[in-house]
Amino acid sequence: MLNDTRRPGPTVLVWGVVASALLTGLVWLLGQRLHGIALLPDQGASWYYWKLPDPTFWTRASAWLGYAAHQLVSWGLIYYAQTRVRRYTTGLHRLNVVALAANGAFIGLHALQTQVFYDGLAQDVSIFSSQGSVVLLLVVVLLMENRRRGLVLTWSAPISAQVVGFARRYHGYLFSWAAIYTFWYHPMESSSGHLIGFFYMFLLLVQSSLMFTTSHTNRWWTLTLELLVAAHGTLVAVMNSGPNGMWPMFFFGFVAIFVLTQMHGVGLSAGTRWWIGGTFVVAALAVYSWRGLGRIDEVVRIPLIEYLLVAVLAVLIWAGVRLARPAASPTRAASPRRRGA
Repeated sequence: MLNDTRRPGPTVLVWGVVASALLTGLVWLLGQRLHGIALLPDQGASWYYWKLPDPTFWTRASAWLGYAAHQLVSWGLIYYAQTRVRRYTTGLHRLNVVALAANGAFIGLHALQTQVFYDGLAQDVSIFSSQGSVVLLLVVVLLMENRRRGLVLTWSAPISAQVVGFARRYHGYLFSWAAIYTFWYHPMESSSGHLIGFFYMFLLLVQSSLMFTTSHTNRWWTLTLELLVAAHGTLVAVMNSGPNGMWPMFFFGFVAIFVLTQMHGVGLSAGTRWWIGGTFVVAALAVYSWRGLGRIDEVVRIPLIEYLLVAVLAVLIWAGVRLARPAASPTRAASPRRRGA
């Protein structure tokens, strides 16, 4: 068992947010040196703009090797925590300090790699893979928290404890992949969209580093991480398409999930939740009165997609667990002792 470095949980989170903000400022500062890089013209929604017109072996290899090393170290630390630590503390395990230092080192490596080679993973994979990884992370959280806060208005979907248990046990590996893959997908550019995204990724890396601490399971902290995607998606949509673009779909879509699901897990009173829900409805009606009520279906698109993905993921996990379970032998299945147990 590793020794603990005792610190109050909220202090760790405050320092994590401060460090993430400082790192985001560093990304902005270093990004000023990248303005002279020539890029191809934007070619639409499926095109990622920030990649070199003529990539080389080393521009590609530097991104993929950096990502692979970061990913393997992170997974190794998660495995060590699950097999050697296995208990929660209000402070930091030494392993958490190692994880924070490792993530800091790889953030520095990616900053250097961007300055020298520029390209991220985006040169070789679709932009939708980066967006999809974060969506998958959010969907798994909905699945894991189904029994505690419900899926829709405190109603819990009939998802078996076995499925939820599997997701809880292995979610760290998936969440680590989603954050690190997205982090290395982008070069460390200084556009507003990049800065918002990197700040969010830094917070997720802090969260992944705090495994087996009470900070990691702080309900207000985890709710904030879930809800930040609404701010990120909305701001990026405004920057990309202006005030007449698709920002209401992202804002009201993700906030709808907050109203339907997420706000029911932090102990808010019924009156407060009714007030929040009413404010959401009034705001949505006001915006779509201007935007056109014929487009109000945008509000339900993201919630429907995420809830449908929860169902699909639950079925896939259930099927995978059943297939992986060794079949009972006829002799064991017929044992009276086994039946009695």
